[in-house]
Amino acid sequence: MSGHSKWATIKRKKGATDAARGRLFTRLIKEITIAARSGGGNPEANPRLRLAIQTSKASNMPADNIKRAIQKGTGELPGVSYEEVTYEGYGPGGVAILVEVVTDNINRAVSEVRHIFSRNNGNMGTSGSVGWMFHKKGIITIPRAGQKTPLTEDDLLGIILDAGADDLQSDDAEFIVTTTPQTFDPVKKAVDDKGITVEHAALQMVPQNTVKVTGREAEQLMKLLEAFEEHDDVQNVYANFDIDEKELASLNT
Repeated sequence: MSGHSKWATIKRKKGATDAARGRLFTRLIKEITIAARSGGGNPEANPRLRLAIQTSKASNMPADNIKRAIQKGTGELPGVSYEEVTYEGYGPGGVAILVEVVTDNINRAVSEVRHIFSRNNGNMGTSGSVGWMFHKKGIITIPRAGQKTPLTEDDLLGIILDAGADDLQSDDAEFIVTTTPQTFDPVKKAVDDKGITVEHAALQMVPQNTVKVTGREAEQLMKLLEAFEEHDDVQNVYANFDIDEKELASLNT
């Protein structure tokens, strides 16, 4: 399993802190608002909104917050006008980085993203400079522990392949299911229908290839990625690094 996948798992576990939880709720509210604005307020007819609501509920967001975010997106309530934009660049070790931003001020956002790159041994690139290195995929993370019944790789493979999944990876702690954007919904539904506990499910930008990073460059890269994660306008950060699992864990303690 790639270092980037492990980093995503570590981020979710660190998200239990109050500050990280506050940032998570802000990001989820933005995502619900934009999803409702672009595809309507009915989750049954809007897959992006449906996923955002599911993620918000799994994160214990109050139902009233979800409802208000939908109403702001549909115009039933007044709200901030958000724009979506993706910035691209390179980090230490030549690692390619995508930064997905949702902001009410594009000029401020681009200036601050550029500053974060330059302050942390990175370089902001032009549109398209690294985006071609990533493909959009559905990622469903399933923990081995905490399932109602023991879950084997063979059992899970039968469920997800029938629903159209592309791949299954696993380690001692979890399974990671990969789908296309088109098959994400049916695969997620097939897993849910079997009563399988899902830790995380989302559409993500997955790197085609990874760059091995160690030592000082790995440390600098983590500082750069953490700086993006802590920025209020940043929704998601993707990077094509591969750091040894033990080194990655030590850098995130």
